[in-house]
Amino acid sequence: MVGFANAKINIGLHILSRRSDGYHDIETVFYPLYGLRDVVEVVQSRSTDIVNTGLVVDVPLEKNLVYRAYKMLKQDYNLGHVMFYLHKVVPMGAGLGGGSSDAAQALVLLNKEFDLGFGDVELHNYARRLGADCSFFIYNKPMIARGIGDVLEPVDLNLENYNIVVVKPVFSIGTAEAYSMVEPRERDISLVELVNRPVEEWRDFVVNDFENALFPKYPQLVEIKQRLYDLGAIYVSLSGSGSAIYGIFNDVVNIEPLEADYQFVWQSKNNQI
Repeated sequence: MVGFANAKINIGLHILSRRSDGYHDIETVFYPLYGLRDVVEVVQSRSTDIVNTGLVVDVPLEKNLVYRAYKMLKQDYNLGHVMFYLHKVVPMGAGLGGGSSDAAQALVLLNKEFDLGFGDVELHNYARRLGADCSFFIYNKPMIARGIGDVLEPVDLNLENYNIVVVKPVFSIGTAEAYSMVEPRERDISLVELVNRPVEEWRDFVVNDFENALFPKYPQLVEIKQRLYDLGAIYVSLSGSGSAIYGIFNDVVNIEPLEADYQFVWQSKNNQI
């Protein structure tokens, strides 16, 4: 059984407060990029393992979110052994949610493979135990996310008539590092109100709080953001805690110069939702 685990971008990200459990309360809009995706396959087997192709996932099996999804379900249900085949396209440490999406897709496929009968609510509750943004990928449509990123509500946002370009430099940024550098603050205006403005106005109103913290340490991110604006983007932002930067354009652009300079560059026109 085969599924596709797509990436996401964050449109705005407000870090509101530190919590007593060590996490942060945030507000962000998750937006799916359906064309940028990994491939996940589940096959019943004599033993459980992951075969990785494409980009290398360099973590021990026990820490791989796909494997953790399987082990979590196996604690509650009598699952047989499975072999996961993971073809990795979405870069890691980029703020694009690739690992979380893989884990969510593993839950969806295991639910079907073993006839567990879960609906979206049950899958959501399992996914949120794996990571703050995992549950978003169960619904996989534009959502405003609050809490630690797992309190979700649909938002009316459609960018299918725009072109989105994603650029990742050679380095990655760890989530823990990023949060350690940012100073939370409350907001008077909800991000939903800001995103409801025309996309052409987002540049002045929709911000990712990680940028102020990370840009001084990683000046190449500033360079990428400016290059995307120079190419004609109407809005450019860091995605999540980075290190990927995305730009929203009215039309397709020539990305060859970017491909020559950065580790990963992706472009999609008409990202259907």
